[in-house]
Parts: sequence; C-alpha cells; structure tokens
Amino acid sequence: MKQGKTTFLKLAVVTLGIIALLSCIFWLPEYSRNSVETNPDYTYLRYPLLIFVYITAVPFYMALYQALKLLQYIESKNAFSELAVESLKHIRYCAIAIITLYVIGLIFLWFLNDLHSSIAMMGAVVIFATSAVAVFAAVLQELLKNALEIKSENDLTI
Repeated sequence: MKQGKTTFLKLAVVTLGIIALLSCIFWLPEYSRNSVETNPDYTYLRYPLLIFVYITAVPFYMALYQALKLLQYIESKNAFSELAVESLKHIRYCAIAIITLYVIGLIFLWFLNDLHSSIAMMGAVVIFATSAVAVFAAVLQELLKNALEIKSENDLTI
C-alpha cells in the first residue's frame, strides 16, 4: 500500500477518535441533560448511562490503537506478520467486548422496565455495527493466517 493511502487511513482513524472523544466530552452530557429535562422520569438513569458509555469507550479506543498499529505494520511492509494477526485479534476482542457490554446494558434496562425505544434502537445499531467490525476483523485475521502459512511453506520450498 502506498504511503499516502496509509497516511489517509491513519488520519481517518485519528479523526474518528477525536470526534468520539469530543462527543463524549461535550455532546453526550448535554444530550443527557436535555433528555432528562424532557423526560424527568429517567433522571436516575442519566449518570449510570453516561458512565456506561464512557466504559464502552475504553475498548473502542483500544481498537483504534490496534488499527493504528496495523496501519504502521502495513506501512513498514510487515502486513503479513504475526504482529498484524495479533492486532486483528485484539480489534475483534474489543468489538466483542463492546457488543457484550451493550447486550448486558440493554438486558439490564429491560429488566428495570426502562428500555425506552430510542435507547433500544441506538443500542441495536451499535451492536450490529460492532458485529460487522468483529466479523470483518475475524475474516481478515483468518485470511492473514492462511497467507502466512502459504508464505512459510513457500519459504521452506525455496
């Protein structure tokens, strides 16, 4: 991959991280405050839900870090290495962690009879989008493992 493409992808990953961070710092608290003002019955859920979203940001940023590492491996011509396989594995595990947290959170709200339809819809979107990331990372990980096996077999025959 050319240097320009990896630089663009790194910039995209960093931009995604900055947007998520700014959303967590500025937009999310304001949105939760406005939601509580319009629905006072949900006041007691404001801070637990904010904390929950901040907790799920941890595996999100871990996955972004692994994506940056993977792009660095590609840039340094180490795309077909065990390091790249490990990065993809970590990205998959982070996605699974996010999915698990959201499923547990939605089930918890359902048991409390406080699963508002908009919260359920946002949770479902996060779960399905993150599932796509997890599946894609798993597929890439397996492809990369197979390519490494073929490469090692070819190295042995030459």
